[in-house]
Amino acid sequence: MADEVSALIAVTRPIIAGVYHSISQDVLGGIGQREDIKLKILGKIRSKGDGDTGIAFEYAVHDAVATGVPIVVERVADALGRCKIIQGDPSSILFAIEKSGSQQLISTEIDLITADSRVLSGERGQPVKLKGYLNQLAAAFRRPGTRAQLPQSIKGLWKADLFLGSTAPDHWVGTTVKINRSHLEAARGLRIAIVPSKSGVSDSIKKDEQKNLIVCPMPHDGSFMQVFYEGWRIVQVLLENDFKVPKESELPSPLHREVARVYVERREFPVPEVLAATKLFAQPELLAFDEASASNVAFGATAEPETSTIISPFPRLEA
Repeated sequence: MADEVSALIAVTRPIIAGVYHSISQDVLGGIGQREDIKLKILGKIRSKGDGDTGIAFEYAVHDAVATGVPIVVERVADALGRCKIIQGDPSSILFAIEKSGSQQLISTEIDLITADSRVLSGERGQPVKLKGYLNQLAAAFRRPGTRAQLPQSIKGLWKADLFLGSTAPDHWVGTTVKINRSHLEAARGLRIAIVPSKSGVSDSIKKDEQKNLIVCPMPHDGSFMQVFYEGWRIVQVLLENDFKVPKESELPSPLHREVARVYVERREFPVPEVLAATKLFAQPELLAFDEASASNVAFGATAEPETSTIISPFPRLEA
């Protein structure tokens, strides 16, 4: 990797964005507007728990697809092919419903969904059009009584974290993203499951017949998951220290401390400003894989990166 600091900044940005967006409306009620949250208080107001890692993983996977990271795009294209989406380039829409019961709906790249977009459920019959059901899906998460109003084929689609698909056929599939694969569950409308690869177990893409899910593991050693976990450890230390300079024992690696310093220097600024400012340091051209192979990877393509460590520049967080 030509510049490991820039690479890790590229990873930590969406992780911080995930924590930022996970702050509940109830908490914000006593603080102010979300966009005014300063980086230094992010650790104090977040709800600690296993869900933090899961949200960060959702953001990382989504952006890796959106920005064309080869190792991720290739695997997603394979999984989509098994759902009969075989045209165009893989795209991702992040569909995150705020978990505390507020009305906030976070959906990125939502403009990709048109009036003709259809969600493939894997069941017989005409696939339903997705756009008209977005609000109902959000409501179904918060109000179980509304789930009966959804079409039978997508009754469980409110559990989706992403919509993966392609704008060429304008077809999409509900996707669940789980940092712990033991938490996978079946739901009508969900077709793909993104999980980390498991040590000692094949990371090949397979169908879980019992859950009716195409399970797509993200590779670890020298690859996507390894870099993700490194970035997450850096952010965890910063959150615990209110984005002050961490002790050397907390971040023994000089490389990791250098990444931390970028955020420490900006702890007094609102999170959106920090994410926008640090975009400059997460430059795609500094990554050591072939940029030509990192975009427009068509279904069935086999672009091989020049390095075993693959990460995304995450350029869309300020949107």
